[in-house]
Amino acid sequence: MGRKHVSVSETEESVKTKQTVVEPPLYRVLIHNDDYTAMDFVVDVLMMVFKKSDAEANHIMLNVHRKGVGICGVYTHEVAETKVETVRSLAAENGYPLKCTMEKE
Repeated sequence: MGRKHVSVSETEESVKTKQTVVEPPLYRVLIHNDDYTAMDFVVDVLMMVFKKSDAEANHIMLNVHRKGVGICGVYTHEVAETKVETVRSLAAENGYPLKCTMEKE
């Protein structure tokens, strides 16, 4: 019995599969207003943890103060979770009840 000769290009074509890249879900990290945390501390946290400029940090802090909440950034789940925990730890170390949460975008 004879063997059928298959060219390389035919083999490559039959092996090709349609690949779909699924982007991971993103999460907003939020800071919430309270009556005790110093505004300067919030600005420092935004600059240190979220790498915001002084102007950006002040803008976000004012949103927190005026609207009750401010968006610090949007990240993958693991990064958002780490940033939330970092903010919580810094706040506790400095005696502030600053609330930081994350929510799916």
